[in-house]
Amino acid sequence: MEALEQLIVALRRLPTIGPKTARRLALHLLQRDRAAGAELARSLSTALDTLQPCRQCRQLSATELCGICADDERDQQIVCVVESLDELYQIEQTGVFNGRYFVLNGHLSPLDGIGPEELGIPQLLEQVRGGGIRELIMALSTQVEGEATAQYIADQIGPEVSLSTLAQGVPMGRSLNHLDPATLSVALSSRVARQTDAE
Repeated sequence: MEALEQLIVALRRLPTIGPKTARRLALHLLQRDRAAGAELARSLSTALDTLQPCRQCRQLSATELCGICADDERDQQIVCVVESLDELYQIEQTGVFNGRYFVLNGHLSPLDGIGPEELGIPQLLEQVRGGGIRELIMALSTQVEGEATAQYIADQIGPEVSLSTLAQGVPMGRSLNHLDPATLSVALSSRVARQTDAE
């Protein structure tokens, strides 16, 4: 039973998985579909061994530069800043955006010990100051934390870089992963300039 309990505890660490769901998943993988359990273990092991953050955008990649950052067909001067990989994938599904990304993997939360360094913001600012970026699209959640993070980044950027946010269709207080592809596509295409304190 100790191995079963360890598996249940491990599954509970996943987002949105409570104790009952963890137990059901563990029992399913061990009793009803052992082949799927073995495949899951192999796939997870391979992913952990081969995937690492892209040195430019911080999304997961098997190479130093991910396919998006290495793609010469994409507009490398437009960078869409997102809170998570999930949001990057959602924007990619729209087929509207042809720039590159920067993945924060969260938002500023001083009470939780998450500051600019933990989000890679100094790395983003270094890329901006290095030149070659003409627009930053702040595709962050409209929740207080997302807005605070976007404002922090905006305050660090000079007037030579255009700042914009997603337009219509993004309700206040909602995360991007709750939007359907059509709404996200319109919001991205109709983005609006973001005001900074410097203006």
